[in-house]
Order: sequence, then C-alpha cells, then structure tokens
Amino acid sequence: MANVKMFKLLGVMLALMLIVWGISPFLRHDPITNDVMATAIVLVLIAVAYLIILFNPGWTKAVFFFEGIVIGVSGYMLLDNPYNFEFAIVGLIIIAIAVLAYLQKLPPSLLKWFYR
Repeated sequence: MANVKMFKLLGVMLALMLIVWGISPFLRHDPITNDVMATAIVLVLIAVAYLIILFNPGWTKAVFFFEGIVIGVSGYMLLDNPYNFEFAIVGLIIIAIAVLAYLQKLPPSLLKWFYR
C-alpha cells in the first residue's frame, strides 16, 4: 500500500520536472519567441500551483482561479491567432469552474476535488 509521503514525493518530482521543462529553452539558449515564453509561463505556473495544492489543499480554489487568469492572459497576449483565443477561452472556463466551486454550484463529483 502506497503512503501519502510517496505521493507527495512523486508530486514534487513532477512539479520540478515541469519547471525544468519550462525553463529549458532559456538554458539551452534557444531563440526566445512569444510561443516559448507562453509555454514557459504556463508550465512553471502549473508546477507552482501543483506544489501549493499538494501541500495546502485548502487553497485549491484560489490557485485554480489565479491559474485561469494567468493562462488566459498570457496565452491571449503572447500567442498568435487562433491560439490566443483558445487560451483565453480555456482561461475563462477555468475561472468559471473556480467561481462555481467557491459558490458550491458544481456537481458533487467535481466539488470533491475542491473540498478535501
């Protein structure tokens, strides 16, 4: 039977892998384009959000809301058409889910992920 410490260790390893993956184009001195910057922002943001949620599950809704804002804004501002609109829509969907989770208006099968 796996214990909680093992899952947290695997979660930390996943987050560190995402951070390294996000900043690797900068370390390899690849040409920095808007696509590279948007990808790095999203990957590092997901890793940091995952670490926060892993160690403090009570912040899930707030982190999810903030993540939706950053994904939507960074994707819209840094990417070209049609990807900027797709990222903006995904960001708005994440924000809507976070707001509905705050209001407890989601189905119980989804609310269990926000209230542990």
